[in-house]
Amino acid sequence: MAHHHRASLSIVAFVLTLCAGVSECYFAIPLKLNAGKVNVSSTLIMASLRSPRVDGKGLSLATDLTGPVNFLDLVNNLQGDSGRGYYIEMTIGTPGQTVNILVDTGSSNFAVAAASHPFITHYFNTALSSTYVSTGRTVTVRYTQGNWEGELGIDHVSIPKGPNGTITINIAAILSSEGFFLPGINWQGILGLAYPMLARPDSSVEPFFNSVVKQLGIPDVFSLQMCGVGLSASSSAETLGGSLIMGGIEPTLYRGAVWYTPILEEWYYQVEVLKLEVGDQNLDLDCKEYNMDKAIVDSGTTLLRLPVNVFTAVVNAITQSSLIQDFSAGFWDGSKLACWMKGETPWRFFPNLSIYLRATNTSQSFRITILPQLYIQPVTDIDGTLDCFRFGVSSSANGLVIGATVMEGFYVVFDRIQRRLGFALSNCAVSGGVALSEVAGPFSAADVAADCSTRMFKESIMWVVSYALMAICALVLIILLLLLVLPYRRRHRSGEITDESSLVRNRIK
Repeated sequence: MAHHHRASLSIVAFVLTLCAGVSECYFAIPLKLNAGKVNVSSTLIMASLRSPRVDGKGLSLATDLTGPVNFLDLVNNLQGDSGRGYYIEMTIGTPGQTVNILVDTGSSNFAVAAASHPFITHYFNTALSSTYVSTGRTVTVRYTQGNWEGELGIDHVSIPKGPNGTITINIAAILSSEGFFLPGINWQGILGLAYPMLARPDSSVEPFFNSVVKQLGIPDVFSLQMCGVGLSASSSAETLGGSLIMGGIEPTLYRGAVWYTPILEEWYYQVEVLKLEVGDQNLDLDCKEYNMDKAIVDSGTTLLRLPVNVFTAVVNAITQSSLIQDFSAGFWDGSKLACWMKGETPWRFFPNLSIYLRATNTSQSFRITILPQLYIQPVTDIDGTLDCFRFGVSSSANGLVIGATVMEGFYVVFDRIQRRLGFALSNCAVSGGVALSEVAGPFSAADVAADCSTRMFKESIMWVVSYALMAICALVLIILLLLLVLPYRRRHRSGEITDESSLVRNRIK
């Protein structure tokens, strides 16, 4: 009987642990994790960097050009375009090996090729770096297109046109990949600038920018200008493609005001889209359709990607124009190009596209607009007589993605201190003296739901599941307690000793 009783207690303890685990699982949703730690080598060399001037809203500004922090030194530190991606030059290891790294706000790992590949010219040779240390952990990352796997390590990194100093960074050394490195690219790795939650294999792998902020003491803000508007994706010419400003904002890169929208969740840079317009036509969809799964700002995605229902509505609204009714369906799904005689421009056939984002004053919104020059993109020159273009919008099964197609029109501020994203008119989004983007507001958000994101719906489901599991746990506990109590009462009435007394008596004997 004693063994039976102890076994019953063990079962109760197990069920209690399980129930506690169920409740804890829910209360960790949405998951909030702190950045992981990285061991900084004692040999780390860091140049001193005094704190830049900060405005009343916590943003670092480069207005004092005579001071130690001059963001003008960081201007034009990117190359590339929306088709091939925007990349920055970095030096890794000791002695330093120079590589170009793709800037990606939609992931959180810093990864670089550590083995040869047909589509890259060189790679980071870990064996030649005296400061590279392998952690012995493997890592695999999958993107919307492509994947890679390799080993995690730690080494020193510096950015020639970045913050002054050398930092010790978690590095994923890519040993094999599929569909990740593509023909015509000129980068050998990827810089994930999102939050620790997206880091692989887990959030203990501190992302690059978190390490920079911690080790160099710069503000937890970066801003991005991408200037590949109108560049052919097949062009072999390397141009200054934009600027990645780590530590603040550079006022010379934009004009007008910066309009801010809240970051809803700190994993991707998730925002809340209230509505879309094609020309002056409101798509008039439920605002949750725009945020189905999520809506994020991702420099590593080329196109503006829309949930299927939204994409269909956008295409239908565009084709209602009599000028383009005869366009092939292949143009809209990305399988065909649209070509005109050389020198003719297609812009007059297409309307502007506008995205309304919730403002930091949640009762208001603001609108970012791109002209056709941004989403009808030149691709290649056919036999010298035709100019061909692709549709810079596609359907998505993984939520709405504001990719490079849209971001090229704006100077985008990633203000992680105040958990907000800012949009201002980019000075390089101009063609022939015509601005290719617009920002306007504020507008009343009274005509849309108080919460257009789908997070409340997901949390409601988790509440239901959590309560159901807890109810089952409670029922099992009641049954087990009855099984324990009822035999005890029967034995007590018949004069039998309890299990506890039995153990004492056995000891006395």
